[in-house]
Amino acid sequence: MESKTYAAFERLSDILDTLRKECPWDRVQTMKSLRYLTIEEVHELSEAVIALEDLEDSKDLKDPRVQALKKELGDLAMHILFYCKIAEEQGLFTTADVYNAICDKLIDRHPFIYHKEQYHGENWEQLKMREGDRRGVLDGVPDSLPSLIKAVRMQEKVSGMDKSIPPCMPEWKQEMNEEEFGDYLFALIDWARRHGINADDALCGANRRFRQQHS
Repeated sequence: MESKTYAAFERLSDILDTLRKECPWDRVQTMKSLRYLTIEEVHELSEAVIALEDLEDSKDLKDPRVQALKKELGDLAMHILFYCKIAEEQGLFTTADVYNAICDKLIDRHPFIYHKEQYHGENWEQLKMREGDRRGVLDGVPDSLPSLIKAVRMQEKVSGMDKSIPPCMPEWKQEMNEEEFGDYLFALIDWARRHGINADDALCGANRRFRQQHS
């Protein structure tokens, strides 16, 4: 990592320390008060990533969409460090603890790189289950995820544990109740996954094209 990257991180950390002491708004924030704002930032980052796809192979760094992505990444980086600052104040853990924890996790999840002698062909989901903090493969899927993304993630996780699960696409019917239609949508998402298509990305693209056609 370049020294200027360290310097930028330290600058952000110092600014947050100052704001936490001197800004009336920043001083009273808690993890709970930041939570919904962080969710908003994640969605804004998602939109910036989607918008950037329209650039294709362009290298125009001055394009507003490139600048928007840089801004949203900065906003989210600030939020993550803000949580760390609050945790430090409460004596829960330090910022270094957070970064060391993710470093340890990445090393443990990649034994075929860092611990070749301990690797026996386990896939990503099997390695996570081996850590012992999950009772089932779906424990890591938040209930609050949007339904489409939740279906994609559940199917990915289950398929990662059991490659023998056969595809099951129900027949399309002109007359379906809500439950039947839900099952059909779930199966359609599974069909997309098996063909290398992320259903959420596909629907985002369709929404964008629809908006462009009707604006």
